[in-house]
Formats: sequence, structure tokens, C-alpha cells
Amino acid sequence: MSRKKKELPLLENVEIIDVAAEGNSLARVNDFVVFVPFGAPGDVADVKIDRRKRSYAEGHIERLTRPSDIRVEPRCEHFTLCGGCRWQHLPYSFQLECKQRQVKDAMERIAKIEIPEITPILGSENIYEYRNKMEYTFSNKKWLTFDQLRSGEEFPDRDAAGFHISGAFDKVLDINRCHLQDDFGNRLRLFIKQFGKENGYTFYDLRNQCGFLRTLMIRIASTGEIMAVMVFGEDDREKIEALLSAVAAKFPEITSLLYVINTKVNDTIGDQDVLVYSGKPYIEEEMEGLKFRVGPKSFYQTNSRQAYHLYSVARDFAGLTGDELVYDLYTGTGTIACFVARGCRHVVGIEYVPEAIEDAKVNASINGLDNTEFYAGDMKNVLTADFIAEHGRPDVMIVDPPRAGMHEDVVKVIMEASPRRIVYVSCNPATQARDLALLDPMYKVEAIQPVDMFPHTAHVENVVKLTLR
Repeated sequence: MSRKKKELPLLENVEIIDVAAEGNSLARVNDFVVFVPFGAPGDVADVKIDRRKRSYAEGHIERLTRPSDIRVEPRCEHFTLCGGCRWQHLPYSFQLECKQRQVKDAMERIAKIEIPEITPILGSENIYEYRNKMEYTFSNKKWLTFDQLRSGEEFPDRDAAGFHISGAFDKVLDINRCHLQDDFGNRLRLFIKQFGKENGYTFYDLRNQCGFLRTLMIRIASTGEIMAVMVFGEDDREKIEALLSAVAAKFPEITSLLYVINTKVNDTIGDQDVLVYSGKPYIEEEMEGLKFRVGPKSFYQTNSRQAYHLYSVARDFAGLTGDELVYDLYTGTGTIACFVARGCRHVVGIEYVPEAIEDAKVNASINGLDNTEFYAGDMKNVLTADFIAEHGRPDVMIVDPPRAGMHEDVVKVIMEASPRRIVYVSCNPATQARDLALLDPMYKVEAIQPVDMFPHTAHVENVVKLTLR
């Protein structure tokens, strides 16, 4: 006989006192920490505990008894259900304060090194419709809210086109309007959904791995070019032709209409053939007259305008005079490498993904940047003493690693190469702070500049300038 699960308590009149990691808010009850999503400092609420650990608990707001004075009305009708923009109820100025503090806390609590005063964060020019890329999932099992389930109402139409529910791989929240991308994305997604329903197309069954309409990627470049990539779960050429023909007729502004037939278990298209239905196989972004080709598999910063500010900070911190050899580690599709190439003698870019390196070579070529070269491979295997001996000791290193930060072996090789300056671009101040502590014996932090790429989320980019001691 199984033991009956203990009912977790409802805590009444709990005051939210701060923001916390992952976009949550924080309360203290009898010296016990409770993490609560969608709270604001100053809220007083009844909080239902969902999970309890030894040193903390997680809960949700059951009833907001006294809203915080700083709360603002979220723009999105799907707020709290989608979970993607967890800070829409907080003023943008306060969001920036929190991100500034996040960087400061990481430097003081994790790096524990001498740092200069942190420059005020660069806020995003647009706090809505700032993303150039969105991905949606089609599903035959629309997620129902607790209120819908309790209503006793029947919901025979469960088809959805929207976002995965966190922690439930087979549930998708049906989205009416997302405010993160230009409204064109909403119109295209809803058109495809309606066309599918009117023509009896099956929406994907994520549990049983079958169905026709699977996913949709939309890229809208700062140049105005638009890419739509429709992914089908079945190879039915008649249906594919009918849908894409209708999309092309309805939305002539699409400059790159592509499709994929993906019958494997996961949604990734990195290993799939992308076919051109109409237009070009890529779109182009532009910065300072430089053009960057972005394909369906390419990585490009999702906030185009802020990417320019981020790269400008990195270039300023590099302090280029025209005669430097620059290593750009984790170069991706070579955007930073190309961005700095006109200000230095030579750039060497290294990246793990071979396809990204091919994109980097194309981007350098179309911009006439013949002072660049790119290499693919695991950073700790490519960046060796022999590699540096062959290609030259760098004057400047720009590093932009993934969220996990740099491997210790890479840090060791950087220190052995001893460039005069290092520019460290990071999407995770915590792992960046850890790496700065490793570099501290040889390098002094000279400047720190946070940049907000993702309004209404807790994510923040941070750029650090280091100089050889």
C-alpha cells in the first residue's frame, strides 16, 4: 500500500521581497526561502507550496491580496501560461536594475576578484517585437488550463499552434498573439493553422510521433527580408504543395519560403535537408554596411538592434589600432569576426559547428574581408600551443562561449598565449565570473558592460575587458 502524499501548505499573506534566479520572485517565511513565479517585490499574496526541499520551497500565487505598487499591466494575454516573458508585470526600468544587480552579484559572489565600477546596462531600444526569430509547434493536444479542466466543459478541438509547456513535452499552449516578434509572425502562424484545419490536415501528435503539420520557424531580418521554414511530419507532396502555394500567394513579402520533411523523433532540423519552395535559401542581416547571410540553420543574435550594440562594445573593448592579430573564439557564423576585421590586421575564428564555419567563410567573402580565416572543431582540441605557433600569438582574444562558459583547458591555453587584451562576451554572468577568477592571476578586469538582449526575461549579456597584468 503506497503512502499517502502529504498535503503541502497554503501560506497566507506572504510578502514578496525580491527577485530571484530564472525570473522568479522570492519570499521569506520564518527564515525559510520560497521561490514564486510571477511575483513582484511588494506583493502580498497567499502562496500555495508546490514542492519543499530542505533549505527552500517552490510555490505559486493562489491569491494576490495586495499587489505591489511597482506592478504594471502585462501586454500579453498568455502571460503566466506561456512562461516565456516572466517579467512582463515589472516596469522595464526595474528589469534593468535587476539585471545590473545580477551581474554585480555574480562578480562579487562567484568571481571574488577586484573589479571596476560596472557601467550602467544598455537597455533594449524595443521591449516588444524585438526578436528576429521565433519557432512554433503544431500539436493535436492543446494544453488546457486548470480553470478549463475544472469547468467541466468539453473541448473537442484540441489543435494548437504555439509554444511547448515547460515540463510537458507533449503539451502545447495555443497562442493567439505573441508580442515578441513583428505581428507578421502571428498572421502567418494563424493562417497556416486555419488552412490546416479547413483542409483536414493532421496536427502533430507529440506522444505518438505522427501527424502532418509539425513546426514553423519565422525569421524577420532588420533589412525587411523574411524567411519561413515549414516542417512537415509526413511526406505528402500534394498537401505540401497546396499549403506552401497558399502561403506564397497570401504573403508575397516572404523572400525565403523553405520546407523540411522531418519524420524522426525530435524536432531539430540540423541534420535534415532544407528545401527551397520559393525565393532564396537565406535572408540577409546588415550592420554598418556589412551583410550577413542567415540560413535556416544559422545562428544569429535574435535581437538584431541590440546585437549591434553588443558587438560595438566588444569592438571598443578590443582597442584595435589596425595592426592586431585577433582570435575570435566561439565565432559562430563569424559575425563578431567580420565586425572587427576592418579594424585589425588579421582575424582567426574558431567554432565547434562545421556548418557555422562555412557560413562564416561566406560572410567574410561577400563582405570582401580577405584578412579572416576560420577553423572548425572542439575549442580545447583546436586551440593548442601548436595552433598558436602556426597562426601567430594573438594580440587580442574575443571569446563568446555558450552558457556553460569555457573549458579549463581553453582557459589554460589562453593564459599560455597571453594576449594583451581579452574581451569576454557572455550570456551567463555566473559562468563568466567563474572563468574570470581562473584568469585573474594573469589578467585584470578593466571594464564591465551589461547589455539587455531579452526584455521581460531574466537573461542578460555581459561584456568584460581584461588586460594583461
